[in-house]
Amino acid sequence: MKPKPTVNDPQDDLFKTRLSDLINPNHALCRLAHQIDWALLERHIAPHFSNSGAAALPVRLVAGLLYLEHAFKVSDERVVEQWLESPYWQYFCGETFFQHEFPCNPSSLTRWRQRLGEEGCEWLLTATIDAGLKSKLVKPSSLKRVVIDTTVQEKNIRFPTDSQLQNQSRKQLVTLAHELGISLRQTYQKQARFLLPKIGRYAHVRQFKRMRKVLKKIKNALGCVYRDLLRKITPDIHLSKAQVKVLFYAERLLNQQKHSKHKLHSLHAPETECLSKGKTHKRYEFGVKASFATTLRECFVVGARSFAGNPYDGHTLSEQLEQVKTLCNDKPIDEAYVDRGYRGSGYEGDATIIIAGQKRGISQLQQRRLNRRNSIEPIIGHMKQDGKLGRCYLKGQTGDAINVILCGAGQNIRKLLKWLCFAWYLLSTRQRQWLFSSGVKLQSDTDARHSESLAA
Repeated sequence: MKPKPTVNDPQDDLFKTRLSDLINPNHALCRLAHQIDWALLERHIAPHFSNSGAAALPVRLVAGLLYLEHAFKVSDERVVEQWLESPYWQYFCGETFFQHEFPCNPSSLTRWRQRLGEEGCEWLLTATIDAGLKSKLVKPSSLKRVVIDTTVQEKNIRFPTDSQLQNQSRKQLVTLAHELGISLRQTYQKQARFLLPKIGRYAHVRQFKRMRKVLKKIKNALGCVYRDLLRKITPDIHLSKAQVKVLFYAERLLNQQKHSKHKLHSLHAPETECLSKGKTHKRYEFGVKASFATTLRECFVVGARSFAGNPYDGHTLSEQLEQVKTLCNDKPIDEAYVDRGYRGSGYEGDATIIIAGQKRGISQLQQRRLNRRNSIEPIIGHMKQDGKLGRCYLKGQTGDAINVILCGAGQNIRKLLKWLCFAWYLLSTRQRQWLFSSGVKLQSDTDARHSESLAA
C-alpha cells in the first residue's frame, strides 16, 4: 500500500515534550531538515507502491535513514540503533516526540531499496541538489559547468583465483547432488583439502611446475564431479533456476582459461568485472565502473551512476551528461571538464567537452577553469573513505547502481552539514552580508545580532 503520510503537527501529549523543545534548533541536522523538500519526495516515491496491502513506512523516515546511513557510513542495523539513541536523528526523520522503540526492522531498508530501484534513488539525490540550491551552498550558475570522472566501486568479494573458484564450484555441485538425492562416485573433498594449501607453498619457493600440477588436479576434480552429476540427472528430475545456475557456472569455470575475456570472478556475484585504472598500489580492482559529475566550483555531486560491462570512459560521457541534466531540472550544461581518458568519445551534444591538457580551441577563462578539473578526485576519495563507495554489499547490478547514487547523496549531505555548521565563521564580511540578506537561517542569536549590525 502507499506509504503512511508524515504527520507534521500531531496533537500534544500531556506527558511528553516535543523534540523541538529539547534539542538545539540551530543544529546542522535540524537546519538541514528544513532545507529538504520532503513533500516533493513523497509525491515522486508514492508511484513505486501499489494501492493494496499494508501501509508502508513514511517516506521521510526511510529517506532520512538512507541519508544518515550513507552520510555517516553505518550499516542498516547500526543506523536504526543510532536513530533510537539520537534525538537529532529522530527529528531529521520527521518525529515530533522522542521515540523509545526501533522505527522499523533493518531488513525494511533492503526492501525499500529494492522497491525504489535506480529511479527512486535518483529522486533522493535530486532532493539533496535542491537543498544545496536552497541553502545557497550551490549557485544556479554552477550547474552549467561540471567535472566528470570515473572510478571503480569494488564488490564485496575476496581476491579471485581460479583454484578457489573451482573448489567452491565443486562444493556447490556436491551440495546439489545431495539435494537431488544423487550418489556421486567421488566428491574429492579430502583431496582438495590437502591440495589447496600446497599452491601457495609451491609458488613461494618458486616451484611452479609442481604448482601447475596441483592446479590441474583441482580443475580435474571439478570436471569429474560435474560430468558425473550430469550423467545421473535424468529427464524426470526438475531443476530450479538456482540449481541450473550452479551447473552453468561450473561449466563456465571449466571452459575459461587464464587469459580469457569476461571471466567469472565470483560465484555469488557473477556480474563482477576486472578493471584496471592504472593505480600503482592496486593493479586490478574487481567491481563495477562508476561515473560521477560534480560542479566545477563547489564540488557538489550532481550526477552518479554505474556502468556494467567495463565500457570505455568516453562511451559513458553522453549518458552521464543526460543524467546530470535530468537531475538538475533539465537545465542546460555549457561545459564539461574531463581527464584524458575521455579522448575520442565522439560526443555530439550541446555541451562543450574540455579535456585535461587541451591547449587549442579554448579561451583563457576556460584554461583557468580547467585547473580545477582535479577537484573531483578528493571527492571520490571522500566517498570511498567517509562513505560506502569503497565496497558494495548490495546484490546484483541493481545494487551497484543504487549504492553509487546513494553514495553521491551521502556526500552531498556531508557537505550540507558542514556548510550549515561552520560556514558562518569561515565567510568574509561581504559574504556574511550577502548570506544574511538572502534569508538563510543563522547558527545562533549572537550571530544574528552580529549580522544585523553588519547589514546596518
